[in-house]
Amino acid sequence: MAKYDGDKVEKVRQRRLHEEQNLFSRLPATYAASRKQGQQILQRAAGLSVVEWRTLWDLSEAGTLTIRELAEIQRADHSLLSRALPAMQKKGLVSMQRDAGDGRQTIVALTDAGRAAYKRAAPSMKRRRDALREQFTPEELTTFVDYLDRLEAFLRQPIDDILYEKERVN
Repeated sequence: MAKYDGDKVEKVRQRRLHEEQNLFSRLPATYAASRKQGQQILQRAAGLSVVEWRTLWDLSEAGTLTIRELAEIQRADHSLLSRALPAMQKKGLVSMQRDAGDGRQTIVALTDAGRAAYKRAAPSMKRRRDALREQFTPEELTTFVDYLDRLEAFLRQPIDDILYEKERVN
């Protein structure tokens, strides 16, 4: 049986301080908090999930889209949307049909019920975006998005570029 180390309190404190600066540790917690907040707002406002909201918002703003276009806009996995859309269709929020010109593509359109759900949720989600803007200046938000772009580019580079970079440089 392991013995508890009484000095753990200080070790845990030091480790937490270190991890506060670890971007790889912070991102999942930040994402989870954002998603939870969004889900709570959407449930209260219109009984929607985050995926449903994003899809309704995109269709409302951009019009009829293919699943591939929706995934591109949302920076989401195509298969995630392909799994979520049939349930949205059953709820009457969207309609789906094969593209006459390219049978491999599915065209997704907003229904009247989807438009109504979007209109119920939109004011609450706008208030969320406005509340975020109250926390940051426009310049800070622009800088933050620029940092996210750079981080995403870093995270999308081939892992061999990261793992073997020193060997190539030397």
